[in-house]
Amino acid sequence: MTRVSRGCWHALDDDRVIGRGEVFVRPDGRPFLSIDVWRDDAFGRLAEAMLPELPKPLYTVVDERETHVTAHWRAAGFSVRRREWDCLIPTGPAEPSDVPVISPEEEPLSELDRAIREEVEARIGWREMPAELLGPGVVDPSKYAVAAKSGRYVGLIRVTQVQRLPRIGLIAVRADEQRRGVGRALLGHALGSLHDRGIATASAELNESNTAALALFEGFGARRVGSNLELVLP
Repeated sequence: MTRVSRGCWHALDDDRVIGRGEVFVRPDGRPFLSIDVWRDDAFGRLAEAMLPELPKPLYTVVDERETHVTAHWRAAGFSVRRREWDCLIPTGPAEPSDVPVISPEEEPLSELDRAIREEVEARIGWREMPAELLGPGVVDPSKYAVAAKSGRYVGLIRVTQVQRLPRIGLIAVRADEQRRGVGRALLGHALGSLHDRGIATASAELNESNTAALALFEGFGARRVGSNLELVLP
């Protein structure tokens, strides 16, 4: 086992790399570990070398269908923290809605992003939201649409392009505007915009414990095609 940098280890056999482990910190501050091996016996050896040197709690994400990979992580002491469903959603013409959905301006979008993060953090903690690629206050208006009421932004949706398949990466509504059709208006707008561009399908990851989100997406015909497990080592 060779540590090649602060966050990266290699497993070697006669100077040939047969495994690689790497740790990185997500914007929410949590360290995530990945281990890829080209020979099964290298996984445990890499875990034994890395885990004593890394901060805890430590996290990783695995495809639930890869049961042998999950077994390796469990043998290293990790346990399941949560499950996220991979979903595909058909696009279609946008439904009529009483909630206006518009393209945002950067400053009020950043203010809405901060406000929603504070509300989520106070209620359940931001780390319970789907894995984020962007940190607080880092927003690109071209990837967002917002719901507006009385000149105030009350909800947002972000759509990004991942491997040629659009991904609905985040949909969130201010606490005082929830259960008033804002989320449905946002999702309908996003799917309608994709439909107008000739795109038939979008994707999303949904936490299995978020029954409101599951109901919203399933109302638009979302179907589950797989699942990922987030594992944790306390």
